[in-house]
Amino acid sequence: MAKQEIPPENNQRLDKWLWAARFFKTRGLAVEAINGGKIHLNNNRVKPSRMVKPDDVLNISKPPYEHIITVLGLSKQRRPAPEAQQLYIESEISIEKREKLREELKNQPLGFRYDKGRPNKRDRRHIIKFTRKE
Repeated sequence: MAKQEIPPENNQRLDKWLWAARFFKTRGLAVEAINGGKIHLNNNRVKPSRMVKPDDVLNISKPPYEHIITVLGLSKQRRPAPEAQQLYIESEISIEKREKLREELKNQPLGFRYDKGRPNKRDRRHIIKFTRKE
């Protein structure tokens, strides 16, 4: 039994679609995100070569935000942002979560950001100065 073929105009590679929809600046970054498990198609982990078609649901995790979108259209070229936004629709739940998280991050005190990472040279000087009080 032959595998059912979808006409090429009705589908597109996932990495190309993410690039055309302006979620990533390059296809290479899109491939990295897909291989890193940041992109799920219909709640399944996929490969960059997986074909996307209209009505597919994508979960895109770009820390600290997560987008849950439905594919509306395909584009072979990278177009301006207003045109790229016509390729998908974001779910209401996703928009609400993102806005809530954005407000929480905005209202955090500047000194207490958790995503700061390792201390830089200036921070180390302040730490040394604080710990060596005499």
